[in-house]
Amino acid sequence: MTTQPITIETTVAAPVEVVWDSYTTPENIMQWNTPSDDWHTPAATVDLREGGAFSSRMEAKDGSMGFDFAGTYTKIVELERIEYDFGDRHASVEFIPEDGGVRVSVTFDPETENPVEQQRDGWQSILDSFKHHVES
Repeated sequence: MTTQPITIETTVAAPVEVVWDSYTTPENIMQWNTPSDDWHTPAATVDLREGGAFSSRMEAKDGSMGFDFAGTYTKIVELERIEYDFGDRHASVEFIPEDGGVRVSVTFDPETENPVEQQRDGWQSILDSFKHHVES
């Protein structure tokens, strides 16, 4: 079964350098990488280069569940694009300067266990958290 990639977007009111730094540094990732207030990311690592690895640990604050999101960067174009593989899936993140900010567009291969809408909503919630973090 082949499923079409999913794309989510947000526009962040900040310079591209700030948006990029917020997206790619562990200190920032731990602040925004959460779909809701009852989750958090207690650990993150980033080796931002082609072939470099990344990992973030997302956990429910009540300790009931958690998981690691990890992969390998396959393409880095500074301030413009990040591509990575995670498991047998692929994702790309584009940073597109626009009037008043930067459009962040994330396209990812969905998994087959959960409905596409649930995956889109979950990733969009995390991207919305990213926007809030950068703008606050």
